[in-house]
Parts: sequence; structure tokens; C-alpha cells
Amino acid sequence: MVNPDIFRQYDIRGVVDVDLTNESVFLIAKGFGTYIRRQGLKTVALGGDARLSTPRYKEHFCKGLLETGCDVVDVGIMATPVLYYSIWKLKTDAGAMITASHNPPEYNGIKLNRGLVSVYGEEIQDILHLIQAQDFESGNGTLTTNNEMHEFYMDYIVKSVHLAKPMKCVVDAGNGTGGIYLPEILKRLGCEVKEMYCEMDGTFPNHHPDPTVLEYVADLVAEMKTGKWDAGLGLDGDADRIGLIDEKGSMVYGDQVLNILARDYLKDNKGQRVVADVKCSKNLFDDIKKHGGVPIMYKTGHANIKGYMADNGIKMGGEMSGHMFIGDRYLGYDDAIYACTRIVEIASKSDKKISEMLADEPKMFNTPEIRFDTQEETKFSHVEKVTQSFKDDGYDVNDIDGVRVTFPDGWGLVRASNTQPVLVMRFEATTEARMLEIQKLFEDRLKRFA
Repeated sequence: MVNPDIFRQYDIRGVVDVDLTNESVFLIAKGFGTYIRRQGLKTVALGGDARLSTPRYKEHFCKGLLETGCDVVDVGIMATPVLYYSIWKLKTDAGAMITASHNPPEYNGIKLNRGLVSVYGEEIQDILHLIQAQDFESGNGTLTTNNEMHEFYMDYIVKSVHLAKPMKCVVDAGNGTGGIYLPEILKRLGCEVKEMYCEMDGTFPNHHPDPTVLEYVADLVAEMKTGKWDAGLGLDGDADRIGLIDEKGSMVYGDQVLNILARDYLKDNKGQRVVADVKCSKNLFDDIKKHGGVPIMYKTGHANIKGYMADNGIKMGGEMSGHMFIGDRYLGYDDAIYACTRIVEIASKSDKKISEMLADEPKMFNTPEIRFDTQEETKFSHVEKVTQSFKDDGYDVNDIDGVRVTFPDGWGLVRASNTQPVLVMRFEATTEARMLEIQKLFEDRLKRFA
């Protein structure tokens, strides 16, 4: 049948021909097709990334959808945000993207959409239950092919972005699907572009396609350190997560990217809300408020934030992981290609270099994500106990996603991963010594309950 462990919080993902087989992909499609048919929906845009297994998985997924009576528009091999654009442009009821995002080449997976909102959480489990019960709709859907979305997508972005002056950019697409779009868009906008690893290659021969990890953008950093360029732009495997390297060769982290975008947005949109996940810096939330916005701290996970923004009419949001959600002059979903063009636009209109844009913020010391191995069945209860202990002791607690405790000079976080049997911790403070104190406070509590 199917391995239930591949049905994760935000998508379906597993090892090719081990967890994901032609048969299991076919069954997943029948489950998804049944799920949307029973909501009165029928049309599905179907795309896929550059992985070697994607074409055959697309074929089997398409067959499963057709057998449930869904009408499928095959939009080809593309970046995930281009699949989202296709859903909007073609006005399909739903979408499916064959991709494993930034996972290694031996993986593949499926991202599912109802309109522009992700199918996730309990909805993915509902699809699993349909498959396990073999409870499928039947029918004879129609298949059409549309190869026009690539050009329409690029035209749409070029028309919405306006540079004040030409910029010099380096693009590292990690041999993912974004490489066929971002360099071309930047050139149409008048930029000088150096391309690195922009040819699609599902074996990812040059580096792992995750631009938020310094190890994987070492070549991009080295190029930026030559001093010839204004912005270093990285994309993950399916181009829904941005990596940014400033003109000096330093990483600009996800919360800082959102901070730059939010400052620009709030110039003309005072009083508007900006959403960020619980892993983001205190500087970001303070700065949103300082620039006339309303900061909202929400659950980690692109599907969580995207859904929250859609439900509440919010136009700007993002995550530490590099997902940026821009509804201002755009369509609101996570699109790293578009986010890159907005960063370049901001830089073109500023007298500051990217490295200088947040230089007025307080210096903060922070840890990377710290992972604490635990058991899948107990990870949430551990966090609940730690949360309650902080509440009992009168701390300033936000429990929207795990527990984030705020202090006058910093904060600490522990949350259960939605995809692995681990607890994730992060700490930040105005001094390194204070950061380590907060970390010890959390670790001591965790030892009591885990």
C-alpha cells in the first residue's frame, strides 16, 4: 500500500522507489483526487521539479487524478511558485507539485494545494485514510497540456517590479528549477547577472540545494567577496525559499530578509500587519512596530503562515527558513524568485548597500537551531510540560508554537518539530553571556521533563 510515515505535516516526501513508488504515487493521486472531488472541486494544475524521478511520478499522479474524475492541466517541469502562479492564472480548483524541495536527490515528494492555500496537517492525514480504506471516487477526467505558464509568469513579475537603477547580481540556483527564471527576469529588468549552477540537474552535482546554509553557498559567498556585485541571490531546489548574500559576502538570514521587505512595505502601509514565525529575532518584531506596523508571531511552517495570512487578509510575512509571503503587489504565496526581485528593487532605490540596511538595529547574539533528539510519541508532551512550568513561574510566555519566553534582553524557544522526532531550540540576547544563561534555563527545564 503506502508508507504512512511519508505523510508529513506540510507535504508528502520520501526516498525514491523505497517510500515513494509508482504505485504509491498513483494511490496518493487517487486519494487527493477523491478528497477534492468530495469538496465539489475538479480541476488540477500539475507540475514537477527537475529530479530524475519526477517525470514518471507526474505520469502516475496524473493517471490517478484522471481515474477519480479530475480534469488535469499538465503545466510541465517548473519551480513550485510557478505551479502556484499556474493555479491562479488558469483558475484551477487545486494544484499538485511533484517535488522534494531542498532534500537530497534520492528523495521526491508531493506538495498539494486547494487554490493557493496548502493542503496540510489533518487534511494530509485525511488523504492517507482514504487510501488506506481504498475509498476512492471514480470517473474519467480530461488531460490538457499547457506550456505557456513559464513566459506568463516571468512577464507578470517583470511588469510588477521597477528598478531605480541597474543592479549587479549573482544567482546561485543550486541546479534547481529556479535557474530558468530568475536570471532571465533580472536581465529583463536591466540587471547585470552572473549565473552559478542555473542549469536544471536533478542530481544537484555542485552543492545541496539549500541556500540558507553557509556550507552550501560557499561559492556564492566567494564570488560576492570579490566586491563586484550588489546582491547574491540563492534559491532552494524548487525555488520557494530564498538565500541572500550581501555585497560583502555575509549571509542575510531569513528574518533579516523579511525585515528588509517589511520596512519597505510599511513606508506606504502604516498600521498593516506583518507575520513572522516564532524562530525569528526580537529585532524583527521590534522593528516592525518601530516602522508603524503590527507584528504578529505565528507558528513555524509555510503552510501555517500562508493559511493564516489568507484567512486574515495580511499582505506580508515570512519565516526564518527563507519562505517569504508577499501579497503586496503580488499573489501572497511563498516565491523566492519574486522575493529576490523585490530585494533587488529595494536595493536599487536605496542609498545604502544591503549590508547597511539593518545597521541601525541593536546588536544581538543568537544561536542557530539546536536540535534535541527525543521520541515521536512524547515530543509534544515534553513541550507542554515545559510551557506550563514557565507559565506557573510567571514568565512572559507565547505558546502559539511550542514555548517562546521573552525577557527584557532576549528570548528562548523550544518547540516540537512537525516532521522529525526532535525538539528544536533557539536563543537570542543582547550579550553572549545572557544568551547562554537563557539557553541554560531552558535546557535545565527540559532535563526535568524530558
